[in-house]
Amino acid sequence: MSSREMILDAVRRNQPTASPLPEVPLFDRDQPPAWQRFRDSLERMGGKLAEPAPNGDLGALVKQLHPDAKVLCSATTEVAGNRAIGDVDKPRDLDDVDVGVVRAVFGVAETGSVFLSESELGVNALGYLAQHLVVLLDPADVVDNLHNAYHRPEFREASYAVLMTGPSATADIEGVLIHGAQGVRSLTVVAAPRSRP
Repeated sequence: MSSREMILDAVRRNQPTASPLPEVPLFDRDQPPAWQRFRDSLERMGGKLAEPAPNGDLGALVKQLHPDAKVLCSATTEVAGNRAIGDVDKPRDLDDVDVGVVRAVFGVAETGSVFLSESELGVNALGYLAQHLVVLLDPADVVDNLHNAYHRPEFREASYAVLMTGPSATADIEGVLIHGAQGVRSLTVVAAPRSRP
């Protein structure tokens, strides 16, 4: 048995017994409607909210939002792109994507965040290498606060998950805010009800 195997074996044999997590209250209280709070929080963090196109054509709406985009990569079947997420061999292959399109599982009104996991992104780098990210979100899927969000099963089921709030941003010591410094330059959430079975 190698040293590595001996160490790993010792770690496996000496795992602490599982104990239940503490019960955390949800801290629900009277608030304005969740969608209204989500919109306000999203915009405060530099994100944008777009109402769906009246005819329901999400692809046309994405083209209207980003008319100069050359490479559109969609991780959802609701919007067709010209770069198939299934054809991406290496995450770095997404470095020329102008617009990425995903559907969020849910949003959080308190922070204006959207929940994305490896299931929604297809390739995790899509959420960071694309110049602009368009997120489809059903207004009925917005929870009140982070306490409610952490009770969702997606946190336990996902291998990778992120609560994304607005575009990437950084500020220097003089307080100059720069969007898109380390990730997407813009994040637009589209109010798009999901089809329910």
